[in-house]
Amino acid sequence: MAASTYSAFFMELQSSEPFFVMAGPNVIESAEHCLKMARQIKTVTDELGLKLIFKSSFDKANRTSAKSFRGPGMEEGLKVLQLVKETCGVPVLTDVHDPSQCETVAKVADIIQIPAFLCRQTDLLVAAAKTGKVINIKKGQFCASSVMRNSADKVRLAGNPNVMVCERGTMFGYNDLIVDPRNLEWMREAGAPVVADITHSLQQPAGQQLEGGGVASGGLRELIPCIARACVAVGVDGIFMEVHDNPRQAPCDGPTQWPLRNLKNLLEELIAIAKVTKGKERMAIDLTPVDEDF
Repeated sequence: MAASTYSAFFMELQSSEPFFVMAGPNVIESAEHCLKMARQIKTVTDELGLKLIFKSSFDKANRTSAKSFRGPGMEEGLKVLQLVKETCGVPVLTDVHDPSQCETVAKVADIIQIPAFLCRQTDLLVAAAKTGKVINIKKGQFCASSVMRNSADKVRLAGNPNVMVCERGTMFGYNDLIVDPRNLEWMREAGAPVVADITHSLQQPAGQQLEGGGVASGGLRELIPCIARACVAVGVDGIFMEVHDNPRQAPCDGPTQWPLRNLKNLLEELIAIAKVTKGKERMAIDLTPVDEDF
């Protein structure tokens, strides 16, 4: 797509009702697995009338352990994502970790994602912005919501207005995250669509002791619906969620990947909430005194 086309794509995302969905397995495991997941997720979102962006990472560069599965790498991973685009007819999202990756990734990805740990990295934000693609910036677990306005501005000042900001939880002690729904409101001050990551926000970073020593990230999968309901009620523009057909065997972030079997019923409930909430509208507060009749 040309840069003007990506502006149109960005406008389409902004106008998606009741919200758009970014979903897929955390990391690319194989071409066959990604095709299966993209096809089955798209069947659900098409039936429910939701705009889908397929998400999967070619490299998880920030895994807790050096022994953890990272993915197939950029060259092979982009081939898989291109195959998904061509076969399933869906836009794709993947993350970058270094400015040198942006130009190559932009040849395939429709949305380039900035990982939470890197949300303030100016060179990375500018390099991603210069591709002209839609940029999704995840809020760092260590950041206040106000930081996201500055990060979004870095993208816009580099000449790219197509930027979104994503809430994925805030560190609460050493091994836990919380989602403060106030952030979903305050992040709108970035002047960009607000996305809620309803799966990563239930991580317990480095919170799982491994046999033989070492740690891995755990998670609270059972609370994903809780967080999702709250985010939709607040009125987010998009939902980011990692979905897997066999979460117990997922090589990355298994404890916080949502089961494919439960995708449709969760999305149906979220759509119902979105249809009744007025969360996208700022409520006018009237502080004038109240008489007997009001």
